[in-house]
Amino acid sequence: MKIRTPLGDEILTLRAGDSVLLSGTIYTARDEAHLKMMKDGIPFDPEGAVIYHCGPVIQENRIVAAGPTTSARMNRLTVFLIDAGIRCLIGKGGMGKEVSDSLRGRAVYLAFTGGCAALAASHMKLTGVFYPELGMAEAIWVIEVTDLPLVVGIDADGGDLFSRVDAEARRRYLAWKQGVEV
Repeated sequence: MKIRTPLGDEILTLRAGDSVLLSGTIYTARDEAHLKMMKDGIPFDPEGAVIYHCGPVIQENRIVAAGPTTSARMNRLTVFLIDAGIRCLIGKGGMGKEVSDSLRGRAVYLAFTGGCAALAASHMKLTGVFYPELGMAEAIWVIEVTDLPLVVGIDADGGDLFSRVDAEARRRYLAWKQGVEV
């Protein structure tokens, strides 16, 4: 499915495991940017916006690499963004129950494969920055994406691809440990 920012209720139909192509404006944000937004407010219109957990590599005003960072680091720093109208988070590795619960009926978590930073950058154009004083990795970069390939990791109904994979891995491990063929 193709989706474009700002996002609306169309994302409520997405299910964990679905593939999407995202176009439009997104904003990078890691730990320090989240803390600054909590203190000073969100420097962009959050309604329908997308946050990408990423610290891109910028050279000569262009994005060279933009791989995801581990989203779980932002678990305790995220719910206020969903409450403010953010419709989508992008990262790797999934997020905790508190965030998953806050997504219900409002937003989704999309996953991008770690190790594919150059692929992500090939779908991106740098258009601005907030909080440059935080440094390259922690600033909020404003990026225009075109058909960025993503997978729905956590949907707005609570479907969680990461939990399903974890449960299946645990089931297989326990079976193997007990000598049961899987």
